[in-house]
Formats: sequence, C-alpha cells, structure tokens
Amino acid sequence: MKGGDRPVSLTNVTIEQRLNSQLPMDAPFRDEQGNVAPLGKYFGKRPVVLALVYYDCPMLCTQILNGVVRAAKVLTFTPGQEYDVVAISFDSRETPEQARAKKALYMRSYGHPETAGAWHFLTGEPNSIKRVTEAVGFRYMWDVHTAQYAHASAVYILTPEGRLSKYFYGIDYSPKDMRLAMIEASDNKIGNPVDQVLLFCYHFDPHAAKYTPFALGLLRVAGAATVFTLGGFVLIMLRRQSRQKGSRAA
Repeated sequence: MKGGDRPVSLTNVTIEQRLNSQLPMDAPFRDEQGNVAPLGKYFGKRPVVLALVYYDCPMLCTQILNGVVRAAKVLTFTPGQEYDVVAISFDSRETPEQARAKKALYMRSYGHPETAGAWHFLTGEPNSIKRVTEAVGFRYMWDVHTAQYAHASAVYILTPEGRLSKYFYGIDYSPKDMRLAMIEASDNKIGNPVDQVLLFCYHFDPHAAKYTPFALGLLRVAGAATVFTLGGFVLIMLRRQSRQKGSRAA
C-alpha cells in the first residue's frame, strides 16, 4: 500500500528506510530467560536478521517470523556461523516467558535445535524499544477499538556493528536476496533503497466501518481460491459427463 491508499487509521503507520542508521547498542533488553544485557551483546561477530514484532500479535507478526524461518530453511548459511536472528517485541508489556514460548515454537519449526544460541527473542522497556524503532524507522500505533497494534511488515539485515544495511518488506523473503544482503552486510556494505509496498497488520477500521486493505486483501485471496477450486471441480465434472456420454454413444 502506498501512502495515499491508506485509511485514516494507518496514516502514521509506516516503515521509513534509514539505511546506515546505527542501532542503539547500549539499549538494555531482556532475553528469553529474563537476563538483561545491552543490545550490542547480540552483535559484533556476524550480520543480524532483525524482526520487530510482538509475540501476542493475532496475525501479521506470526507471518513475519514464519517468513524468516522459511528463508532460513533454504539458505545455505547457518545461524550462529554466518548470521544471527534477533526478534524484538515492540510491546513493552510482553514478558520473557512469552519470548521463550515463541522461540520454542520457531525452533521446532526450523528443526535445528543446535542453532538455538543464534536465535534471540527479546523484550524491553519503552525507552529501549523506542530507540530501536526510531533507528529503524518503524512507526506503529495501538488501536483501542481492536486492542491490537497497527503496523507494517518487514525484516532488516544489519552489519555486525549494528548498522542498517537492507530492508525486506512483506512476509516472504527471497533466500537468494537475503544471502547476498548478508554477504554485503558482513563486509559492512550498505544496500540501496527498495520499493516500499507495505503490508499492514490490522483487521477492521471502526471509523470507516470497513475492512482495511490488508484484511480485505486476505478475503479477496480466499475468495479467489474458493472460486478457482469450485471452477476446477465443475470442469472435472463436465469432462467426466462428456466422457460418459461418449461411451454410451459408442
């Protein structure tokens, strides 16, 4: 979605590309065990794939993390050797217990428990979260009507020093492109800006009394799939009828 296509409720929700921006390495965060450490603990050796999500998200954040795992399964690189993964909850109310449960879910999905030390699911205080989201250009909002966050989807490739090298929008990330981005980031190279086609996490706009484009898009896809399935079924039945008529005529 481009800026002019957005409902009023999503006007201030976006992801601005801030290539070469430095993440706050001194910002404290809690790991899955509740231990507090500066963000820099998870940087310094390898490029990092960063995901800004919240663990209780009912829709899009799950798809973002699913996309990271899908790419990781195809990548010839191994977490902990060529790159690390850092997920940060932008909901300061979330706890290390929630982060731990989320990590366990995705480690099962990835299927390589030996790489668990390279996957970090963090929670933090409002100030630490704000410093990270501002550095990334990630702007989101809480909606009281739906009791959820409105936000866009992306993952970010960072250099070992914590500088933004590449943005990947959406929920499907090309393993080939991510591998190239990691190679560039490992050499501290900063990539070029990419087209911003934002996918939003938001169900219903109560002010306009209609679904937002993200939810409406899902409904359209589901509807198209239903039509395609029914059309295929009808075609098969017609062909079967035609064959039966031909057999009787013979």
